[in-house]
Amino acid sequence: MPRMENQKHPFWTRDSSILLGGFFVTIFLIVYIWWPLAEEYLAYMDWNGPWWLYMDWLLIGVFLFMSLTIVARANLKTDLLIVFVGICGGLAIESWGTQTNLWHYYTAERPPLWIIPAWPIASLSIDRITRFLNWAIEQADMRIKLTDYRPLITTLYWLVFIPFLILMLIFVSPTFDKSYTWLSLMVCVLLIFTPTEHRLAFLTFAAGAGLGYFLELWGTTRECWTYYTFQKPPLFAVLAHGMAAVAFWRAGLLLKMIWGKFLKQSSGHVENMTYNENSTD
Repeated sequence: MPRMENQKHPFWTRDSSILLGGFFVTIFLIVYIWWPLAEEYLAYMDWNGPWWLYMDWLLIGVFLFMSLTIVARANLKTDLLIVFVGICGGLAIESWGTQTNLWHYYTAERPPLWIIPAWPIASLSIDRITRFLNWAIEQADMRIKLTDYRPLITTLYWLVFIPFLILMLIFVSPTFDKSYTWLSLMVCVLLIFTPTEHRLAFLTFAAGAGLGYFLELWGTTRECWTYYTFQKPPLFAVLAHGMAAVAFWRAGLLLKMIWGKFLKQSSGHVENMTYNENSTD
């Protein structure tokens, strides 16, 4: 995840316009394709009375916050990878949860395709939040010359991720007979016990869980989706957004590494061909 080392870069870039445009187009397509869902929601509005009392201000607030964060210093070279991983990861997570009945949507789809675009949008927002938190720590370190806080970050890492893993085992225990659940558990164990960088992993988890709380609060209180525990929202669901953010971040790093090696090998192959041709001449 790139660090916010150069704060001279403008908040709004050309890529910000492209990204925001794509965001609004996605929202428009969701509303257009699944118009009956939007129509059902609008039916609750009393347009002849104090309509503002019926407005979903939580949804509007979350929508505006994510809109603002995703355009902050946007860079399509890195953001497209985040979007790709978010779509694939979101589809996998929603398939796991709905197929095992850990949660279900009011439309009874397993999973509903209209919820998938929310994952890459949230991933972009989490990326921005994490970069800001990382930059804030670096600025504090430069100004007050913090002592070596790496042992503290490492301790916080384990104090957060180990309890999360225990909580996950408890929450998903009714689905231990499902292969989907065991695969999810193995992925989480692998990610937790092979950290690439404790600080970024911890900050990514915190950013994901922070945004996840408001997303889960909206979804469960509006009964858009419901967990088998009927909590609004369950603690595990909130923290799971943090774990998902870490998984997406690590997946992005892996894809970058694979792509980098591929480009290096391709470049070496081209150089060898050029050398052989020159030698023949």
